This record gives sequence, C-alpha cells and structure tokens, in this order.
Amino acid sequence: MERIRSRDWYTTADGSDRGYIRPTLLKELWFHTGTACNLSCDFCLEGSGPGDQRLELLKLEDVSPFIDQALDLGVQQFSFTGGEPFLAKDLIRILQLASQHAPCLVLTNGTDALQKRLHQLVPLLQSRYPVSFRVSIDSHIEAEHDAGRGEGMFDLALKGMKALHEMGFQVSVARHMAANEDSAVVERQYRDLLVRRGIPSETKFVAFPDFLPPGSHGHGPDITTHCMTHYHTEDTRNSFMCAFSKMVVKQNGRMRIYACTLVDDDPEYDMGDNLRQALEQQVSMKHHRCFSCFKYGSSCSET
Repeated sequence: MERIRSRDWYTTADGSDRGYIRPTLLKELWFHTGTACNLSCDFCLEGSGPGDQRLELLKLEDVSPFIDQALDLGVQQFSFTGGEPFLAKDLIRILQLASQHAPCLVLTNGTDALQKRLHQLVPLLQSRYPVSFRVSIDSHIEAEHDAGRGEGMFDLALKGMKALHEMGFQVSVARHMAANEDSAVVERQYRDLLVRRGIPSETKFVAFPDFLPPGSHGHGPDITTHCMTHYHTEDTRNSFMCAFSKMVVKQNGRMRIYACTLVDDDPEYDMGDNLRQALEQQVSMKHHRCFSCFKYGSSCSET
C-alpha cells in the first residue's frame, strides 16, 4: 500500500496535479555502494568524499536478498554506483554473485581505488554474464576535468579505462553535458581523445546535465500531469528511469529502496524494503532533479 506523503508529492505550488510516473516493470536494479569516495568533487550529485557515510558501504549480505527479489521480478541488469564502488570491500564478491544471474554495470572514477584492485577483477571475465564499467571523464579537455577532480585525475582515469579495456571488459564514458552544446561535435572530440589513448572510438557515452548537491532546494518549473501528457507520450514516460528501475541503499543501518538513482536525498522517495511493493507505487515528479529527466531525458541507464 502506498504510504501517505506530503501535499507537495501530489500537487504543485499553484495547486495543480503534479506529474508522476507509474512504474511498469523492473528492468534494472541499482545498488548504491556508499557515498565514500577517494575524490572530493564539489559538483558531485551525491556529495561524496573520503569517509563520507551519508549512505553506508554495502556488504554481500546486504545485497543478496535484493538480488533474489529482483530475479523473481524478471530483472535484466544489475548496476552499481557510488561514491566510488571500489571502496566497498565486498564489491568483487557482490559482482561475482550478481553476474551469475544478469549483466552488471559498475560506475567508477577510474583512478586509484579501481587500479589497486584490477587484479581482483580477472575472475569476473569468466562470469556467466558480462561485467562492464563506465568511467567518468567530465571533459575531453584535461584542465577542465582536473579542475573538478584534482590535478592528474584526467590522465589517471584514462589509464584506468584503458586497463579495463585491455583486460577484456566493455567500457563506456560518463561525461558532462553543457547547456546548448553541439553533442555531435563534443562526442567527436571525445572519440579522438579515446583513440589517442588506445580506447575504441565506438565507446558508448552517457551525458549528464549539472545536478545540484544532495539536500539542495534548486527548482525548475513545476511538472504537472498536463506537462507529462502534453509533452510526453506513454512510450517516453516509460523511458524515465523511475518507470523501470529502482535503487537500493544502506541508510542508518537499514536497507531501503529509492525510486531512482537521482533522488536518494529525499525520504519521500523511499519506497520501503520490498521491491515488489516499491514497483506498485507511483513516483512524483517533485524533486528538483526530475526536471532534468523531463527536459533532457537524463538517464543513468545503459539498458
């Protein structure tokens, strides 16, 4: 049963019915491995940094029950984000379990935390389903990337990405999306960079607009039910992440399910601890990050 939430969950500031997404299935289950990170980037949408515990590091026993629940619901992929997932000591064991049942995707900054554990990844090459990695390269210009992540991080991330590719893993790139950019030109510049670094030019890109840090009260235009039916179709509504995915986090010692990867800083998006029940709850478009999905079609997914 859907729990009672605030008025803002259901209506906009002017009293209009707020837009929402009704989940249709579970294609992808995300696990947030914790907000601890070896880097401290001021633009981080999770507010991650060294030792951060807003969301706690996951252990194998935390994850196993949700893998079982997801398999019962027909999940097609398991994905892992942070923080930096390679700071979770149990990450390799978790991937060994998950990749016996579905393809896995791991988001990483590609730097020291990953590179110190590359040797541990070798057994995953024999998994029943593939494990792939998405490396954050904020800009194809070294100075712009390092301005946000620290001096030398551009080169280190590309070295980590190349190492994964040479081991035989599929890799992709997470990049920033600038306002009014010419995406074709930007991606051509990225591809030129990758080729120079020995990484395939056909590497997939996932672009993200700027998101405010956790707990921010940024606000785009309110999204009403009229907006969701006038500017979107049933097919495009079903492409929103919250229509086909959920994210599991460890928060205050408890395992919780959130509506998607972008809203774990708002407890109203806590859908409980049962995946089947979480899928029965419609998702309000009230979070300030929802407008990015509405406008840009932003998605963390590669499914």
